[in-house]
Amino acid sequence: MSESKTSWKVRPHGTLTEIDDGILTVTGTIEMPLMQLPRSMTLVRLADGRLVVFSAIALDEAGMKTIEEYGEPAWMVVPNDHHRLDAAAWKERYPKLRVVAPEGALKKVAEAVAVDTSAPRFGDPKVRFVTVPGTRAHEAALEVETGSGLTLVLNDVVANIRHAKGFGGWLLELMGFAGDEPHVPRPVALMMVDDKAALRKQLIEWAGLDSLRRILVSHGEPIEANPQQALRELAKSLEE
Repeated sequence: MSESKTSWKVRPHGTLTEIDDGILTVTGTIEMPLMQLPRSMTLVRLADGRLVVFSAIALDEAGMKTIEEYGEPAWMVVPNDHHRLDAAAWKERYPKLRVVAPEGALKKVAEAVAVDTSAPRFGDPKVRFVTVPGTRAHEAALEVETGSGLTLVLNDVVANIRHAKGFGGWLLELMGFAGDEPHVPRPVALMMVDDKAALRKQLIEWAGLDSLRRILVSHGEPIEANPQQALRELAKSLEE
């Protein structure tokens, strides 16, 4: 997923869905050797109506019109150095976008698109940027408060690809990206996580938030059934 092109290339994707007040999501797919990898983009509307785009995906014109009617794209979070596929195209389309990447991923992300900051100030205390502890500062997340509670937007550190089918699905399971429950993918644990204790502590802290209503991930389905318990199980898996 690290390829980057400035041309606006629309790959297969679904329909934008508002999952909470001020939060849109859409899921698309990337063709990879012998498999299709699902990927999601999340858009968060700030108090002033501007948008934070997390893990940008180039949509068709109908989808982009929906986004523009929802709010003005102002910030683009490239959540790690493997999620820069459509970043340059988004920046070309919206030159005023301020580009955000976690500090550890800056060098690689900057090969695709110039980065403005690793510590954004969105101007809305209900939308917070987090560099996930224990990931060599390579992984970003968002905490988004709405009237119904907290939505946690994660990237690669947790996957929740369910019902993967066929040979491609088998490969996704073999590689550790698909399974029957939310999990830290094995390649991510091996290549990105350098301090399991720090990551485990963060997961447990998030699990302790009674206001947590859902977890969105870049690869897989939202985690909405008891997200606190899901985080506890994820933290426990890092003890092994």
